[in-house]
Amino acid sequence: MIRQYKYEEISGNKLFLRTQMPTNVADTVSDIIRDVRQRGDIAVREYCRRLDKLMDDTALEVTRGEIDAAYDRLDPELRTTLEKAAGNIRAFHKNQIRSGFMLNDRPGVVLGQKILPIEKVGIYVPGGTAAYPSTVLMNGIPAKLAGCAEICMVTPAKGGVIKDSLLAAAKIAGIDRVFRIGGAQAIAALASGTETIPKVDKIVGPGNAYVAEAKKQVFGRVAIDMIAGPSEILIVADGTCDPDIVAIDMLSQAEHDAYATAVLVTDSQKLADAVSASLEKQIPTLPRADIAGASIERNGKIIITPDIETAIDMSNEIAPEHLEVCVDRPFDYLDRIKHAGSVFLGKNSTESLGDYFAGPNHTLPTSGTARFSSPLSVDDFIKKMQYSYYSEEAIRRDADDIARIGREEDLEAHARAAEARK
Repeated sequence: MIRQYKYEEISGNKLFLRTQMPTNVADTVSDIIRDVRQRGDIAVREYCRRLDKLMDDTALEVTRGEIDAAYDRLDPELRTTLEKAAGNIRAFHKNQIRSGFMLNDRPGVVLGQKILPIEKVGIYVPGGTAAYPSTVLMNGIPAKLAGCAEICMVTPAKGGVIKDSLLAAAKIAGIDRVFRIGGAQAIAALASGTETIPKVDKIVGPGNAYVAEAKKQVFGRVAIDMIAGPSEILIVADGTCDPDIVAIDMLSQAEHDAYATAVLVTDSQKLADAVSASLEKQIPTLPRADIAGASIERNGKIIITPDIETAIDMSNEIAPEHLEVCVDRPFDYLDRIKHAGSVFLGKNSTESLGDYFAGPNHTLPTSGTARFSSPLSVDDFIKKMQYSYYSEEAIRRDADDIARIGREEDLEAHARAAEARK
């Protein structure tokens, strides 16, 4: 049974807002990372054998021929749908491509910034309890648009098998290399490099609690995009909403992971009660009923607020990964929303359209990090390099000012380096 709360009871209670997570994750992940760093492919294979039943004679890397064959085998309708989704994602993300700039507005001075792609990136695609070709597209296409030289994808392969849809999506997205590894061991391998898996410069993509923790722990040796996972949805809904639709939208995230979070915030007690009843009715009908049910039991909540404005304030406090605003005039509230990974406006804008087809990215900040993090974008696959040029006349003109600041900071060599060019 999902729990209901009055806004007055829990407002400002940070402990209430905390998602229940598995215990001892950090220690387990730390051991895996250390092991992979020390023993390379041998350690990776041992974890994949234990967790994914990967056979010893199965190659860790998927061949180009296997990828092409999977693309050709895929149901033509599904292949066309993936191509359409890729087109929408590409069209949206093309608008994020940046240009460098050059300034020459002071005599003898040229300043500028170049935009350069990150050379090697690793994309994590979940596959433990479900396969996500949409994640392949959402991560691979922005990396390709950014111009990354090598894009590597890792994904769990139960028994060594990767679904055709994942490999087809890798081909559509333009991913260069695919590996049959998942979990914390995959993150460790990408961060350190092994005999088979190349060391990358940045790791992106969502995952379970172990993958998210692994990304945290390797940050600094490689860059990461964000802490993405487990999944979250918060729905702000008024009393005019269909409770069955609200319930199934909550379950669209609950079915991802037993530690996913689904929250309804509403100004209607009647809707709250009806959604609660609908969840009880719909959960047993889902193929992943055990996962969805565990998620709702563990982290599901319904919060009743005095009005929709307060519901939006509650959402800002939580900073959810996905926010649905299910009201008749959703744009009236858009400027009031400050913290959310991706916002779905109106009763027809189910979170599913964002996961699969609309175009905006579905790799999003979770666990309240939407307060300071952004959705995955082309920006995640580029870096900026700045440059400066001073003529002889220009450095003579500015040398005294440079030296004055250097001495204020007790850095005499800085000051003399400027004055030496006068």
